[in-house]
Amino acid sequence: MTGFDMTQKDAASPTVAVLILTSVILTCFGVYDKLAQFAGAGSAVPVTGFANSMCSAALEHRSEGLVLGVGANMFKLAGSVIVFGVVAAFIIGVIYACLGFGGYHL
Repeated sequence: MTGFDMTQKDAASPTVAVLILTSVILTCFGVYDKLAQFAGAGSAVPVTGFANSMCSAALEHRSEGLVLGVGANMFKLAGSVIVFGVVAAFIIGVIYACLGFGGYHL
């Protein structure tokens, strides 16, 4: 925050981007799993775990090509997380709208 003259709110997005990039780079070098074993729950930040699952699936199937290998298999593990997140957000949004939170009324 000090080096780039940012507020705490402004620094949140670049921090998440650096965490994602770091976990992908560590996964590519095969270090992420060793770090996760050493750090335990400290490396279980949802964003880095999600990036690790997508990157490891992409690396595993890269020999099959970009479309049928990487593209088709990258979301096998992460796809259920994405679907659950979207469905949960929709249900919570409907509940908020029904209860009148956020200025929305049904």
